Amino acid sequence: MSSDRPVALVTGANKGIGFAIVRDLCRKFLGDVVLTARDESRGHEAVKQLQTEGLSPRFHQLDIDNPQSIRALRDFLLQEYGGLNVLVNNAGIAFKGRVVNVSSGMSLRALKSCSPELQQKFRSETITEEELVGLMNKFIEDAKKGVHAKEGWPNSAYGVTKIGVTVLSRIYARKLNEERREDKILLNACCPGWVRTDMTGPEATKSPEEGAETPVYLALLPSGAEGPHGQFVQDKKVEPW
Repeated sequence: MSSDRPVALVTGANKGIGFAIVRDLCRKFLGDVVLTARDESRGHEAVKQLQTEGLSPRFHQLDIDNPQSIRALRDFLLQEYGGLNVLVNNAGIAFKGRVVNVSSGMSLRALKSCSPELQQKFRSETITEEELVGLMNKFIEDAKKGVHAKEGWPNSAYGVTKIGVTVLSRIYARKLNEERREDKILLNACCPGWVRTDMTGPEATKSPEEGAETPVYLALLPSGAEGPHGQFVQDKKVEPW
């Protein structure tokens, strides 16, 4: 039997920015917070750490590359809550509520390093998911052949992946406007900033807690808010794409 309590879920949350987002949501979100991680033991350890701080997140295993794992999480959410209110995609989709995809400011820098033709495609208000997938696949093939620079791509695979995250967020937001406007789902991509994590190292300027501020801000947009929606947000401000 499903609960009436709202639920927020964070992917890739056993450490770093995802962990800090869970901590902040546990303090501010009026409902249950589910911490997910690919490794169950690390996920349980993360939950235990937060419990020592007086917080009470729930844990569920999730490997976003494993369809069976995704289905198990879906079934858990449907059985326990009847759905999902807030989704923070830190690993790496959508339910009724707030959706926050963690992208990067590198997506903007990489976009500006693309050829004018590619920039026009990635900025298009009518680009489809299929067209975006085709562009991502073309980058992979061009990079394998060593011709990506000649074809107008930047020298940053990470930056191109984050272009994909940001553009996909814009596409899904547009679909929500077209197909489910009455549900008032707000979906955005954001940059947490340069955060000290295992990936970025100790020289980064922000702590994980500071990096969590913008994702949590978007996750907790008040009921009835009209926006931001389909935007790229950094330091709680919409950045022009």
